[in-house]
Amino acid sequence: MRIPDQIMADPGLIRVMRALHAQGDHAFLVGGVVRNALLGQPVDDIDIATDATPDRVMALAQAAGLRAVPTGIDHGTVTLVHDGRGYEVTTFRRDVETDGRHAVVAFTEDMAQDAARRDFTMNALYADVDGQVIDPMGGLADLTARRLRFVGDPAQRIREDYLRILRFFRFFARYGQHADPDAVAACAAHKDGLTGIARERIGAEMRKLLAATDPAPSVALMADTGVLDLLLPGADPAALEALLAHEGDLPPSWPRRLAALHPEPAAALRLSKTETKNQAVLQTALREDWSLDRAAYRLGAEIGCDHAILMAARGKVLPPDWQAQIQQAAEARFPLKAADLPDLQGPALGHALKTAEAAWIASGFALPAPALIDMANLAGKEPT
Repeated sequence: MRIPDQIMADPGLIRVMRALHAQGDHAFLVGGVVRNALLGQPVDDIDIATDATPDRVMALAQAAGLRAVPTGIDHGTVTLVHDGRGYEVTTFRRDVETDGRHAVVAFTEDMAQDAARRDFTMNALYADVDGQVIDPMGGLADLTARRLRFVGDPAQRIREDYLRILRFFRFFARYGQHADPDAVAACAAHKDGLTGIARERIGAEMRKLLAATDPAPSVALMADTGVLDLLLPGADPAALEALLAHEGDLPPSWPRRLAALHPEPAAALRLSKTETKNQAVLQTALREDWSLDRAAYRLGAEIGCDHAILMAARGKVLPPDWQAQIQQAAEARFPLKAADLPDLQGPALGHALKTAEAAWIASGFALPAPALIDMANLAGKEPT
């Protein structure tokens, strides 16, 4: 079996592969580029495995006029740059020591040893310079069946790096239709190992998982194994499934889906300050049952759209033109400013503007400025 010709026709890849083969060494495409090419899915990054040591890769690149950047040379990775694009080249490796988070590796010339240390069989596929696929671990059959299976013993693979549990669910969400029972059992049995993984790394995996076209089956499997409750106690897979049923043709959005799954995920997943704030205001809007206009005006079109779909998933009937309504609300500009209320100042002025603005939002942004000024002046005279 061969990968599509257009992958191998990439000018930068051609030059890099020629450089690595120039003096009798060998290089192969590996992992995601082969997997996605065979599935007809977009190829984001091109990774290359070679039997040449990192120092030799650097020398071969220099001889070919390519820029070489030692991005991870201790682990065998050198990035070769052609026309501004980087191609990661990693020497074949075998594990010497693992502790569940990090690995000490040794270089090898044996592809089979390199393949044996990879996580899933569908990621242990190689392709030579002609695009011919090499399958040391039976990954082709698994890829064809959309079966996600660890390379070798699942428990051993997980003990080498406990984050592979989350990678299993993330890859199942994107590529799998059948989960290997032994793999699922190993994830359940070793889930406590995730407590030693940095929350930033867990959050990164969850973002990618929830960005899949349909993450519901994978999240349900996480719940069945106890992994979901370990990471996000109280998470609700049914709420996520209800949300997905209402998303229609909207593009996947991990923040929207995370909001459905759990009301307070920030600490568990170590979200950024901006992500934490967005999740908090979205949950406030949901809890207080904000109108579509209020949510979009206060939070912007993107979060306003998330709010609307989340409300629909909870039973609210959206108007046919809800998306246009959200866009209009997000673009609305309150017609009053402090200078329009010269007789008010301090807390009275603030109260007056807030009262008028709330009424303006409730009117669908229809109340004219004169009416708002009158309303604001009355509110400013009320005790606060």
